[in-house]
Amino acid sequence: MNYYLDVIKRYADFAGRARRQEYWMFVLWNIPIVIVLTVIDFVLGSYPVITWIYTLAVFLPSLGVSVRRLHDTGKSGWWYLVSLIPFVGWIWMLILMATEGHPGANEYGTNPKELRA
Repeated sequence: MNYYLDVIKRYADFAGRARRQEYWMFVLWNIPIVIVLTVIDFVLGSYPVITWIYTLAVFLPSLGVSVRRLHDTGKSGWWYLVSLIPFVGWIWMLILMATEGHPGANEYGTNPKELRA
């Protein structure tokens, strides 16, 4: 849960690098939250109001962690726009997010894996 909260705290931080673990733990917590909120929306008969409010609330944090994850692989944050390409964009983005980061420092900062060690 700390990874999720750390991403929320750095909600508009697009500088630096994010480890794979930080990104995927955020995604891992985000998916069940959306599922629970969707169920609550259906029970209350308000679908999709609560789910959309949450989605809008975490849009900037998820964009920020995605850009930092791309920085860890040595790519610019503008590579996030690849996900908008129909059919293949999300596959390429999935590959980029699962790719191991560059060892050592790069133009976006020091390796976060080395900072935690």
